Amino acid sequence: MKKWIFLIIIVLSGIAIVGGTYIIQTKPNYRVDKNSMDKQTITENKVRITPIEHATMILEMAGRIIYVDPVGGEQPFAGHKTPDLILVTDIHYDHFDNQTLEKISRENTILIVPQAVADQMSKKIAGEIVVLNNGEKTEQKGILIEAIPMYNIPESPQAFHTKGRGNGYVLEAEGDRVYIAGDTSNIPEMKTLKNIDIAFIPMNLPYTMTVEEAAEAVVAFKPKIVHPYHYRGERGFSDINKFKELVNKADPSIRVELLNFYPNQ
Repeated sequence: MKKWIFLIIIVLSGIAIVGGTYIIQTKPNYRVDKNSMDKQTITENKVRITPIEHATMILEMAGRIIYVDPVGGEQPFAGHKTPDLILVTDIHYDHFDNQTLEKISRENTILIVPQAVADQMSKKIAGEIVVLNNGEKTEQKGILIEAIPMYNIPESPQAFHTKGRGNGYVLEAEGDRVYIAGDTSNIPEMKTLKNIDIAFIPMNLPYTMTVEEAAEAVVAFKPKIVHPYHYRGERGFSDINKFKELVNKADPSIRVELLNFYPNQ
């Protein structure tokens, strides 16, 4: 009987709903208020951003529709335009899913992927596959795409993300530069990025960064606008409000926007 009571307490303390506010047990008394987040779809500079969930989003840039790490089947993309480009950052299930790609990719879609992803891709996926290694660039449909390293530090063969396997990406078109970090630590290659207009930065342990590490990285490379994403980890949601406070305190010129990457939670 005592074991059952203990389990019930854990479940009830993990997620509760109080007055429309979701309380997530990442640490005692930490709250994520969905009403404080910005609109689901926003346009910044000339880039339209639609979060789908976790690491998945749709960007509209230079008249092109770009799906980033599409997973979850066909349904999350119902009602959206078909992709001109698909970017996949890594082999993990929350970034790469063959069944989803089979459903959403079209003959005229170009898929930008690291070699580790290409090696696992289904032959049923329509479109053209372009493999990029860290540091390489390609221009596709008017958008310049550069593959940026993403990995955990300290480096280890046992790390969740080893150097060279996955890609972050910098997209450039019509004067805008957008950085999608992928699953990464606060790495030197991130800190030395220049002239980033919009950045998407992960923060979830044990896979990427703490909010403190993410804030330190952002203050180092100074994007004009930064979005936390990929912020659900083993213990719930990271404190993105704290991330915003840390960045604003260190450099008020950096705008932190909190989009809702978890609409179904």
